[in-house]
Amino acid sequence: MNQRPALSRRRLPWCTGTFAAIAALVAPAAAQVAAPAVPPASTQVPASPVPPAPVPVIPVPPVAPSVPLPTLSAVQRQQLATLIADDELAQGLRLTRRTDLDTLDSAAMVRAALDHARAVHAGRLMPEDFQKDWGVRPTTYDPLPAFAEAVSRDRLSSWLRSLPPPYQGYDTLVAGLARYRAIADKGGWGTLTATPAFGSRGADVARLRERLALEDPQAPSSGDTFDAALLEAVRRAQRRYGLNPAGQVGAQTLAALNVPVERRMRQIMANLERWRWLPPELDKKRVQVNIAAAVLTVFDGDEPVMSMRAVTGRPGNETPMLISKINSIVLNPPWNVPTSIATKELWPKEKASPGYLKRNGFRVIDTGNGGKRLQQSSEKSALGRYKFDFPNDFAVYLHDTPARSGFSRFDRLSSHGCVRLEKPADLARLMLRDTPEWPPETIDSTVAAGKTVRAAMATPVSVYLLYWTAFASPSGQVGFREDPYSWDARLAVSVERRSAVQVQVAAR
Repeated sequence: MNQRPALSRRRLPWCTGTFAAIAALVAPAAAQVAAPAVPPASTQVPASPVPPAPVPVIPVPPVAPSVPLPTLSAVQRQQLATLIADDELAQGLRLTRRTDLDTLDSAAMVRAALDHARAVHAGRLMPEDFQKDWGVRPTTYDPLPAFAEAVSRDRLSSWLRSLPPPYQGYDTLVAGLARYRAIADKGGWGTLTATPAFGSRGADVARLRERLALEDPQAPSSGDTFDAALLEAVRRAQRRYGLNPAGQVGAQTLAALNVPVERRMRQIMANLERWRWLPPELDKKRVQVNIAAAVLTVFDGDEPVMSMRAVTGRPGNETPMLISKINSIVLNPPWNVPTSIATKELWPKEKASPGYLKRNGFRVIDTGNGGKRLQQSSEKSALGRYKFDFPNDFAVYLHDTPARSGFSRFDRLSSHGCVRLEKPADLARLMLRDTPEWPPETIDSTVAAGKTVRAAMATPVSVYLLYWTAFASPSGQVGFREDPYSWDARLAVSVERRSAVQVQVAAR
């Protein structure tokens, strides 16, 4: 892979700090997480790739070019053939190298270059490829003016390097993809079947060492004794995979280690694509939720200032990806129960145990058209004492919860789609810090009084609900999380297949 040199353009603030800042977003640090005495019983089995639906070659309606299409010299055409073939691999647009570029004439090469620029800068997907709950969409991008200038000034390499998203988090993931591609080129890794324990010896321990060393430069690669150094290497691997870092090689750890390298590469490719959907610049003061890792982090510039565990949507009740602004906080909020939850869960409980609704603080409200809805009073609200509102098309929000036990788990995807917070009071104080009428003591006294009050924020704060299952350190070492919604598999397949479609289009 061609290493990206330092660019003259400014790298935008998110993830421009150390790998610790990235880790704060995607997983709790070991020091912050009290590991349960026993690892979760369920085995983390990697999901199989989702069979792709056919992607037709959709004719693109003619659009008047913003500037005249340039004509390439023979040298430029050959240069672009090499640059694009290399960059498609480096940017995670293809798993295997493209071989048709050398056969393209000048006009076809121009089309291929413009298509590549759009794919790297704003993503490979077409609008119809986006799921409804993928609410983060790339902005419109026209690569022609900059490309035409690069052709006229013979600066195609510089133009190509300017295309990727301006985030260090993207750059480090590109470096991580290169590391995994190198591992794949050498044959990848085999399947481990044994679960050696600390103090054991033998061939199984040696194989475990070799496997860990492929991803972890600090891991001891030789020897047949499960010693303290190997124990720490196992714990580092468990942290990278979002598992309980107990050092025991159990079923979950074995399953994570046995994910094929090609699937890890596709996972990285999917996350690179999501980076391309982000706006050109993220707001400096922002709340970010990593849905897959169930972690919330507050950023001020490029520094994380608060991080906490969250509970996000279970598969089937997915938390959507979206960007919005938190504009108010409801203190002591009642819960207006969504019809789907009332129908599937609460009305059946009332039927099975008459009086259940009243005992749990629910009111039955006549909708006026013969229907009924449920509202849970603030005293017993499933939303707890704090609800963070932001406009969105999915009726989701951040909120407190009286069910605190869920935060002690490593697998925290169990909500109906909203995001439950471990430390909502701390977040409320931080969000209202610039609102003079809501000092901490007023917040506390209002909550204690139990009355429902909406606290409007003087300065709305951006909120990003994002789905990150792969992230990398500046050295290119990658951490992974499960793909609970199977979005990685769908997205990676779509990226590859759209790339294949564009090969056909460019050749026309």
